Amino acid sequence: MIELVKATLSDIPAMQALVVSEVKDGVILNRSEDEVATNIRSYVLAKDKDKIVGYTALHVHSKRLAEIRSLIVDENYRGQKVGQRMVEFTLNEAKELGVEEDVLVLTYLPLFFAKLGFTEINKELIPEHKIWADCIKC
Repeated sequence: MIELVKATLSDIPAMQALVVSEVKDGVILNRSEDEVATNIRSYVLAKDKDKIVGYTALHVHSKRLAEIRSLIVDENYRGQKVGQRMVEFTLNEAKELGVEEDVLVLTYLPLFFAKLGFTEINKELIPEHKIWADCIKC
């Protein structure tokens, strides 16, 4: 059974190993070990016993805006609703933290998020600080 748990610093090497092929394919941004460590409290892991089979992060930009980042699921676990469960977990976390309005996702997989109720917006609506902080890397 897949369990969702918060990440710890000792999880970083396995997290980095999981994302290598997706970074090479340009599907997900590369985040250094230091960047992941700095934001470790933002990450939730999907674990099958001791194996990390997916993860994502919730990055809070302001009281009105949060972002789901770095969603990855091991290809052997896709189609089992692991990604959906992690998205639902982060949406609940955003609500519990008091995010008042929107949760943003920048993705190369818009159909996945559309199935979960997300809608596509015009890129001009993305906050400028988000563009300069992360999207400049795309």
